[in-house]
Amino acid sequence: MEGSTSIPHEEPREAGQQGPLAGIRVIELGNLIAAPFAARLMAEFGAEVIKVEAPGEGDPIRKWRKLHKGTSLWWYLQSRNKKSIAINLRAPEGQEIVRRLVRDADVLIENFRPGTLERWGLGWNALKQVNPNLVMVRISGFGQDGPYRERPGFGAVGEAMGGMRFTTGDPDRPPARTGISIGDSLAALHAVMGALMALLHIKSGRGTGQVVDVSLFESVFNMMESLVPEYDLLGYVRERSGGSLPGIAPSNSYATAEGSYVIVAGNGDAIFRRLMAAIGRDDLASDPRLASNDGRVAHVEEIDGAISDWTRRHSIEEVTAALDRAEVPNGRIYSVADIVRDEQYLSRDMILPSQLPDGTEVKMPGIVPKLSQTPGGVSWPGPRLGEHTAALMAGLGYAPGEIDALVASGVVARAQERADKAEDVE
Repeated sequence: MEGSTSIPHEEPREAGQQGPLAGIRVIELGNLIAAPFAARLMAEFGAEVIKVEAPGEGDPIRKWRKLHKGTSLWWYLQSRNKKSIAINLRAPEGQEIVRRLVRDADVLIENFRPGTLERWGLGWNALKQVNPNLVMVRISGFGQDGPYRERPGFGAVGEAMGGMRFTTGDPDRPPARTGISIGDSLAALHAVMGALMALLHIKSGRGTGQVVDVSLFESVFNMMESLVPEYDLLGYVRERSGGSLPGIAPSNSYATAEGSYVIVAGNGDAIFRRLMAAIGRDDLASDPRLASNDGRVAHVEEIDGAISDWTRRHSIEEVTAALDRAEVPNGRIYSVADIVRDEQYLSRDMILPSQLPDGTEVKMPGIVPKLSQTPGGVSWPGPRLGEHTAALMAGLGYAPGEIDALVASGVVARAQERADKAEDVE
């Protein structure tokens, strides 16, 4: 981006160093994606995150996507730096353990269907009596109130209702989705943002705890730019536009000579003129019709055609080199194979060498964002189910005999051995 600056680069925080959230205790009552991703982000920056899982199988994400010796590789990423305690939340004794955890907690993050925690005596009205300074982050499909509050809501539904699916894909094809759980991830980012704002409100002495109500559909809707006012004032319904960006020109993907694609964003006025000069179209660079974005949008097919005619005559290397010389934003469309060997990723520590509990070496994504003084870091991968149950319960004042009795009754579970001999499955 023109005129941008960068912070001084530092290595990721090593295990044991203090992150900016050191001293913050987070209780995670959630499964799968949204709440666990939010808690993971806080754990990477020093918060003590205690993940509460059901005895037996634990979080289903332990078995999602590609597995290594019986455990999901996504699990090791999604739960790094977290502690695991296995508690049966349906048992009164298990609910009491959570209340004890909450006494000294700063944040609780959950993504159950609204009303579930209330039925277990763990809703906001109950927990604020235990800890008035608790920040309770509640992630759900449709929010904690409204006519849809009790409907089950997954990220895909939030993407559809939030407007993203209607605008994604080619015009002549059914609505498409991205290949990741973007709705859940957007909700997680909003959850962390809300949690940090609520914590700041408390830590600055201006108030006590509160609920941060995050819905999947609203998190997606918040990304939809000028969708509503364009419809309200102009009656314009933004629809699917393939690789282009509606109302901004030129910004699209263009085929090169060998059949690969390059993204070209020449939508700034000065950038557009440099782009046209680079492709040998000085006539378009000086055309008064195309001097500003609104004029270019009206003639976007002509512009896209000129760019495509040029890119199809050149290799991807020739295209990107020419555009780099002209200072026109451009880029290849990366696969993961491109990502893990790219020099910019590597120089920014975005591909971290890691080790699984059985000693297997594996690359993992790095930490975002980059903080110059208190960077985040990774201390350990996702834990065994119940790996920290005994230690955490002892810290809550449970005697060894009490812990043994709760284990025997199935209320809690201690650490299970990893399934290192299990066959890998997809």
